[in-house]
Amino acid sequence: MLDSSPSKARAVLEALARRTGPATLMEVCGTHTVSIFRSGLRSLLPEGIRLLSGPGCPVCVTDQADIDQAIAAAAVPNVTLCTYGDMIRVPGRGGSLREAMGRGADVRVVMSPVDMIPLAQKQPEREFVFFAVGFETTTPQTALLLKEADRLGVKNISVLVRHKRVMPALDLLANDAETGVKGFLLPGHVSTIIGLQPYRPLAEKYGIACAVGGFKGTQILLAVASLLSQIAQGQPRVVNAYPEGVRDEGNPDARALIDECFRPCASVWRGLGPIPDSGLELRPSFAHRDACARLGLKAFESVPIPGCRCGDVLRGRITPAECPLFARACTPQEPVGPCMVSSEGSCGAWYRYGRTGGKL
Repeated sequence: MLDSSPSKARAVLEALARRTGPATLMEVCGTHTVSIFRSGLRSLLPEGIRLLSGPGCPVCVTDQADIDQAIAAAAVPNVTLCTYGDMIRVPGRGGSLREAMGRGADVRVVMSPVDMIPLAQKQPEREFVFFAVGFETTTPQTALLLKEADRLGVKNISVLVRHKRVMPALDLLANDAETGVKGFLLPGHVSTIIGLQPYRPLAEKYGIACAVGGFKGTQILLAVASLLSQIAQGQPRVVNAYPEGVRDEGNPDARALIDECFRPCASVWRGLGPIPDSGLELRPSFAHRDACARLGLKAFESVPIPGCRCGDVLRGRITPAECPLFARACTPQEPVGPCMVSSEGSCGAWYRYGRTGGKL
C-alpha cells in the first residue's frame, strides 16, 4: 500500500523510477486532470516521469461541426434544445450555444436528459431536442430518455447523438509514436460502466501498462505506482486500483441499455479527427427519435481554429502552456479552444491550478 505521506510516497515513486527509466504516463479522465492539479501530484513525480492529460473531457473532444449543428437545431422555429451546462460555452465556427441564446434561441441546461420529459409534455407544440454528448458514463441516461419517451408516448422529443466511446481513442493514442505513452491512468467513471475487459488489448497488443484509479490524490498515486511497477517489471496488464468504486465486470445492466438503443459508428473527435467505431448512432428501432432527420439538419464542415493547438494537447504532444494562445487570447473567460471551456479540460485546469508551479 502506498503511504499517504508525501515524502514517503515520493521515495516509493523514485525507487520505481530508477527501475523504469524515463516514462510518459497519460490520464484520460477530466476529473483526474483536475484532481492531479489540485493535489499537486506532479510535484511528487520523479525526474523523467511525465504525466500528460489525454482526451478525457467530453466537452473538449466534441467536434466544432457538431456544435454548429446543435446551434442550427436551436435556431429552428419551435425548437427547444437541451444539453449539459458545460456545452453552452463551447465554441463552434458559428459561435456558441450561449451566443445563440442571445439571438433568441431557446437553449436550456438540464441535469439529466429525463428532465426533458415533463417540459415536453407541457409544450406538445414544441420539439425538444437533447444534444447528447459524453462518454459511456452519460450514455445510459440518454438511452433511458429514449425508452421513457417511447413508454410514455411523448412524441415531441428527439436526440442529437454525439456520444463517444473511450477505447477506440485509446487505441489511436497507443499507435501514436510521437507521444510514446507507456502507461494509461484509466478513467474511473467510464470504467464503472465498461469494466476492465475492453482495455486488455492496450496491455496485450501494445505493451502499455494500465491502471484504473480513484479520484483522491492518494488514490491516483496508488494507480501511478501500479503503472510504474508494471513498467519496471516488464509485465503490462490491466489493474483495478479503485476496487471500491469500480467492479472488474463494470455495469452489465448499463451496457445492455446502451446496446439496446445505440450501435457503434465512426465519429469525429475535435483535434483527433475521425476515429472508426468511436461514436454511437441510434439503432433503427429508435430512428424515429433522430433530431437530424426530424429537423432536416445538414452536416457541417469542421474548420480548424487558427492558432489553437487543442488537438496536440489532447494527444499529449504538447502541454497547454505550449499553445501560443494559452492565457493570452484564450482564457476561461474568453475561451478560443474547447480545452479551456470545461472545468475538466486540461487547458482550463492548467490555467486555474498549474501556472504557478507543478511539474509537467
